[in-house]
Parts: sequence; C-alpha cells; structure tokens
Amino acid sequence: MELTIVPFLIVCPLVFLAGLVDAMVGGGGLISLPAYLIAGLPVHFAIGTNKLSSGMGTTLATIRFARSGYINWKLGAFCAVCALVGSTAGAKLALLIADEVFKIIMLVILPLTALYILRGRALDTDRPPYGPWKTTAIAMATALVIGLYDGFYGPGTGTFLILLLTGLAHLELHAANGIAKVINLTTNLSALVVFLWNGKVLLPLGLAAGCFSLLGNYLGTRFFDKSGAKAVKPLMILVLAIFFVKILSELL
Repeated sequence: MELTIVPFLIVCPLVFLAGLVDAMVGGGGLISLPAYLIAGLPVHFAIGTNKLSSGMGTTLATIRFARSGYINWKLGAFCAVCALVGSTAGAKLALLIADEVFKIIMLVILPLTALYILRGRALDTDRPPYGPWKTTAIAMATALVIGLYDGFYGPGTGTFLILLLTGLAHLELHAANGIAKVINLTTNLSALVVFLWNGKVLLPLGLAAGCFSLLGNYLGTRFFDKSGAKAVKPLMILVLAIFFVKILSELL
C-alpha cells in the first residue's frame, strides 16, 4: 500500500491525543484507531499499524508507572501470561472476520460501558480489597478476556481493563492502571507480531505516529500523577461517546 503525506497529517496529531488520554484512563485506541480509518487505511492495516504506534507509547507509560511504584510485578506477570494467550488468539481471529462485525459488537459494548460509568460505581476506591489469591484469579480472568478482545479489535482496552480491575478485582485506581498498562503492553506486542507476520503493518506511518504516541503518553502519565481520578470519568465518557458516534455513522 502506497502512502502520501495526508495519512501522516491526519494520524500523528490524533495519536498524540490518544497517547495523552491512554496514559490517564486507557482507551486511547478509541481515538487512534478511528484516526487510521479516517486516513483511509483498510481496517486490518489500521488495526495492525495502530498496534505498532500504541505499543510504543504504552511501553513508555508502563516504564513511568513502574518508576512511580504503581505496578505489582508478581500480579502483573500472571496477568501478562493470560493476556498473551488471549491477544494472540484474538489477533488470529481478527484476520478471519469482516470489519462490520467489529463495529456491530462495539455498538452494544460502548453504551453498556458508559451506563456503568454513569451509575457512579465505576472506579469506586472504597471497595474492601480481596485476599491475594482472589485478586489474582479475577485479574487473570480479566486479562484473558480483555486480551482476547484487544487482539481481536482493541479500542478501549485500557478503559475496560481499569473498570474491571477496580470493579471486579477491587484494585485501587493507581494499582489498576499500573496492571492495565502491563496487560495492554503484552496484548499490543503479541498482536503486533501476528499482524507483522501477515503483512498488515505500515511501518513508516506506524513508527512516525509512535513518536507522537510517546510524547502523548509521557505528558499523560505526568498529568495522572497530579490529578489522579478527578479527570478520569469525564474523559472515559468522552472517548466512549466519540467512538460510538463514529461507528454508528460508518454503519449508517
């Protein structure tokens, strides 16, 4: 596939914004993947190239969260194994299914997710923590299921991870975001290998956009350290609404 300057002008600024949002609340793919589609990339090239640029940004965010002490590496390792299995299977499945199926699935998932957030229990840090075994089991199941989704399609993975890790595993927000970064990095890299192997990644565009993702993630992690949960819910609702409208307009 030949590239002109136009996809770079469309994708790079939006991937920067996606990295900024992703570092704070997850869900950067809700912005970055539509950016690739708006730029005219076929859906499988869009997904594969997005894995490259978002993987670069997520690597930086994971390092910064680790330095801030937000990552439980023992729990993260168990989750990473489950995420690797799920994302590899999901990426292979994605190559066999038409893009319309992805969009119809998301039209169901996105409103349900927004409703859950608006009900007020999302990101509730007052839940009593579970014991280590129950926390690990729930977090591993979350990593497997969301890993499958991330390899299969991807947008909103970080958001869904944070919601499930706080809501089901009862992790505190900073810890949930740290584990989410480990899972998201694992799923990004494993799925990227599948898409690279099948020739579905545009390396020049992905690497250029990845530099903007690095910058966005760097600024986003700094903002998260200062603001914590205050800006999280509004940003989650915003990215979910944008993606829902985008998908609905494409299907109609």
